[in-house]
This record gives sequence, C-alpha cells and structure tokens, in this order.
Amino acid sequence: MITAKGLIQLGFTPEEDFSLRDDGDGVYIEEWRSAGLQPSEVEIEAAHAEWQAEYDSTEYQRLRAPEYPPIGDQLDALFHAGVFPADMAAQLQAVKDKYPND
Repeated sequence: MITAKGLIQLGFTPEEDFSLRDDGDGVYIEEWRSAGLQPSEVEIEAAHAEWQAEYDSTEYQRLRAPEYPPIGDQLDALFHAGVFPADMAAQLQAVKDKYPND
C-alpha cells in the first residue's frame, strides 16, 4: 500500500516531491517530481510501518497533552514553589514587578 506517511518517512515532501491519487482501486503515485529515485511499494510499506510504530509508541504523549495544565500555569507554580534557579527567578520577578497584578 502506498501512503503519504510512508513517503514522508522516507524523506520525501508532499506537493514538492510527489502527488498521490486514489481512483477507488487503491492509492498510487500520480506524479513523481523528486530528483531522487522513486521508492518501490515494498519500501513505502516498510517506511509506513516504521512511522506507525513510532506514532503508536508516543500515544501516551497525545493522550496526556490535553489534560495537563497550560505550560504557563506549570511554570508559574514552579516559580511560586521556589524551584527555579536564582537568576531565572530574578528575571521572572522583574517581569512580575513591572506588570503587577493589582
């Protein structure tokens, strides 16, 4: 099976290097514009499988991300907990002093 993800995994860029088409009988490379050799379907399938394995292995990141507090809130909590190095804390405090929360 030819997929854009497989071709991207091989280092090719959609629109620039290739265009795909699906006429209902399966996806095929409609136009190959890359100066590099066109990979075989087997090479594309192997690259897609590699991409899929990497994608699946980071599912936890995609599931966690929307449930974390915004990064600004996380950093503010660390600042208030006194976790930052003194020089970073001083820079942050200078900004807070410049724009106080009245």
